[in-house]
Parts: sequence; structure tokens; C-alpha cells
Amino acid sequence: MQLSKRLQAVADLITPGNIVADVGCDHAYIAIYLAERQFSPHIIAMDVNKGPISHAKANIRKYGQESRIEVRQSDGLEKLKENEADTILIAGMGGALTIRILTDHMEVTKTVKELVLQPQSEIHLVREMLSDNGFLITSENMAMEDGKYYVMMKAVQRSSIGDEKPYELTEEEQFYYGRLLLEQGHPVLKKFLLREMELSERIDQELREKSTENSRLRQREISDEIRRLQAALGYFNKKSQRKNLK
Repeated sequence: MQLSKRLQAVADLITPGNIVADVGCDHAYIAIYLAERQFSPHIIAMDVNKGPISHAKANIRKYGQESRIEVRQSDGLEKLKENEADTILIAGMGGALTIRILTDHMEVTKTVKELVLQPQSEIHLVREMLSDNGFLITSENMAMEDGKYYVMMKAVQRSSIGDEKPYELTEEEQFYYGRLLLEQGHPVLKKFLLREMELSERIDQELREKSTENSRLRQREISDEIRRLQAALGYFNKKSQRKNLK
């Protein structure tokens, strides 16, 4: 099983040896990849719809991984028991749906060792939800594929890690752009920030030429976004300057 750049980056975050619950497994590509390479002794591939379940079962048979991968039709974590998995994997879903899946069954979510998430939207809300529920993001990555940007992250319960170190950026800026991605000076994140800045400044200029109430409201939103982007890019510049001084 060969994974796309996005799915490979997601799979690389999973701790080898963990039992994995792949929620929204679709065609079960990651599950098969983990089973083939014996990264996981058991994978529970879950999806709410019959179509993906059928495709997943067919692919699992094709690759001969029936003994390692169990398939369940489940609405989110509904069919997963407490302490049944070490890793909950949710990749390719919207941020709001990712949040709902995790919070609807928080009694199950809080029994796993790690969450590996790749939300397609509202990423700042996913990070905020993790923080509010006692999780700490310990690893982040970002990939660009077919002209689209993807963020993936691993989170564990904060109590298992200890205190975080002080950080220069505000909590809001960290939720929007990723504490670890910024700390790493991730090159894909920098490309994303520069693109977003260019788009935001262009929209801001267009809105200034209008005088409707809606345009003024939208301009305030864009101004907030430009402020966040400037802070994040400023952090990148500071890190570069520090490296040059060493």
C-alpha cells in the first residue's frame, strides 16, 4: 500500500505498536499500510456509511490483512469501548465533525494514549478543543499536495507530559497556526502564511473601496486575520535572526 503525501504524513505520527481506531476509515488505506508494515498489532477501521465499509472490507481482503484489521460500522466513536484502543485516528474530516466525534464520547476519547488528527477545516477550533479538554499537542506536521495545504497533529493528555514551556505568541495565534509548526519554523507553514497574507491584504484593499455595513464588518475580520499573520511571520523572522547570530 502506497500512501499519498498527506496520508503518509498522518501515518508517520502514529506510535508504532499501538492499537489504532481509524475513525472515518473510508477505503482503509492507512489501516492496510499500518498492518502491512506491522506498525500496529490490531486496527479497528470504522465508518458511519455502508459504502466506505464495503470498500474497506474489499481492500482489506485484497491485501490479505483480515487478521489484523477489524471493520465496524459506527457513528464516530459509538462502537468503540473505553480502553479498547491506544490511538484514535481521524483524518480528512472537517474540523467541526472532528470535534463532535471526540467530544460526543469523551469518556472513550480520554482513555486512549494519543489522538492523531488531520482536520480539513477550522483547525484552530480543533486545537482549542484539545486544549480545553486537557490535551497537549506534542507533534505537528504540514504538507502541501495538489495545491492544497494540510495540517496533521498528535495530542496526548497534558497530565502525562507536565508543564509547557513559556511561549512568545498568544494562545489565539498558536491555535490558528500551530505552536510546534511555528517553533520548528516549518517551511510549508511559512509558504501558507505568506499566501494568506497576500490574499488578506488584497481583500482588505477591495473592502476599503466599499462602504456597506457588511463590508465594514468583513474588514474588521480581515484586519484581525492580518494582525495574526503579521505576528506569526514576525516570529519566523525572529527565529531566523537568532539562527544567524549563533
